[in-house]
Amino acid sequence: MKSDTVLRRDGMRILAEHLGIVEAERFVMLINSEPFDYTQWRQQLFNGVPLEEFLKNARQYSEGKVT
Repeated sequence: MKSDTVLRRDGMRILAEHLGIVEAERFVMLINSEPFDYTQWRQQLFNGVPLEEFLKNARQYSEGKVT
């Protein structure tokens, strides 16, 4: 398990790589400023996505075919 410091560093690096530094900082500010229930969000994230579509997308992602 990574330390909190390493996890924060890696998380910001990944966000910055995919969103750009400005949007990554904006994302962090949004998360910090709004009441946010991560567990509820995760439970609803794929709600309504058919299992076959979810599995196809997961397979493509694991094979590096998703951008």
